[in-house]
Amino acid sequence: MDLRKLKTLIDLVAESDIAELEVTEGESKVRIVKSSALPQNQMVMMQPQAIPQYSAPAAAGAPVAAAAAPAAAAEPTGHIVKSPMVGTFYRSSAPGAAAFVEVGATVKEGDTLCIIEAMKLLNEIDADKSGTITQILVENGQPVEFGQPLFVIG
Repeated sequence: MDLRKLKTLIDLVAESDIAELEVTEGESKVRIVKSSALPQNQMVMMQPQAIPQYSAPAAAGAPVAAAAAPAAAAEPTGHIVKSPMVGTFYRSSAPGAAAFVEVGATVKEGDTLCIIEAMKLLNEIDADKSGTITQILVENGQPVEFGQPLFVIG
C-alpha cells in the first residue's frame, strides 16, 4: 500500500468519530485503531522488574554512600544505544532465527541491532555508531520503555 494512502487513512481515522478502520487492498491489509478509543480512565499496571531489599541503616549517612556505590558500578562505559519507543524487544527477526548481534560483534553505523514491536508494527533499531557490542542490556521478548538502554557499543 502506498505511504500517501496510509497517511490519508490515518488522518481520516484521527479526524472522524470512528474508532477502528480495516482496509484490504490486494494482498495488503491495514488496520488502524484510534488510541483515544480506549477508556480515558483506564489504568495499566505493570509489575516491577526487581525491587531491591535494603536492611535498616545503622547510621544516617550510610544509606546514601551505600546506594551511590552500586549505581556508579552498574553504569556501563561506552556508547549507549537507547530505545526510541515503548514496545517489546526482540534480538532476531523471527523466533528461532539467529540474533542480529551478539556480544563481541563488530557493527557499523546503520546495521540492525534488534527489533522493537510496538502496536503490532516491527521497527528495526539500527546502530547509530560503529564499534563493538560490549553489552546487551535487555533480554529477548522483554518490554522496553522509551529511553531505556539496550546496547553498549565500545
